[in-house]
Amino acid sequence: MDPQIAASVVPLLGWAVHGGILTRRLATARRDPLTGLHTRAGWTARAEHLIIRRHPDAAVLLVDLDHFKTLNDTHGHAAGDAALTATADRLRTWCGRNGIAGRLGGDEFVAIIRDLTAADLDALTAVLHEPLHYAGASVPLAASVGVCPTADLPVLALTDALAAADAAMYAAKGRSRRGSRTSR
Repeated sequence: MDPQIAASVVPLLGWAVHGGILTRRLATARRDPLTGLHTRAGWTARAEHLIIRRHPDAAVLLVDLDHFKTLNDTHGHAAGDAALTATADRLRTWCGRNGIAGRLGGDEFVAIIRDLTAADLDALTAVLHEPLHYAGASVPLAASVGVCPTADLPVLALTDALAAADAAMYAAKGRSRRGSRTSR
């Protein structure tokens, strides 16, 4: 090979490898390492696209595991990780091709879904309340769900939808301690 050609190809090859590494790092940074769900940044980019460009009638959901600290204290952190992973899998499956799930951090999850019905919400609540089979024991799981249909917003903005879903989730959390499980 001509030395001049080799001298120009080597830096290009280096930049190509560097670009590939950066792309993989960015993709990894947008996925939660424990659950495989989108992180806040990865989820937000996809959710904004879904709301603004495709489905202005979507619903934003916030999910918070109830009594998660007690689960960790009673069954150990490995059981807590298993509960987080199970919740992520259940939420991802429930969203299917109609939505996007993410993990905000700790025991908080988020989703956006198209065309949410009351039956869909009931199905999500039911699956999130199924016990976790861990280390030969049945560990109870519970979650509070807050929902904000984006059609209810005066201005279509993801931040406003998240704030409304957060308020609804905390209202549901208060009701779940008195027997009710969902919010809408």
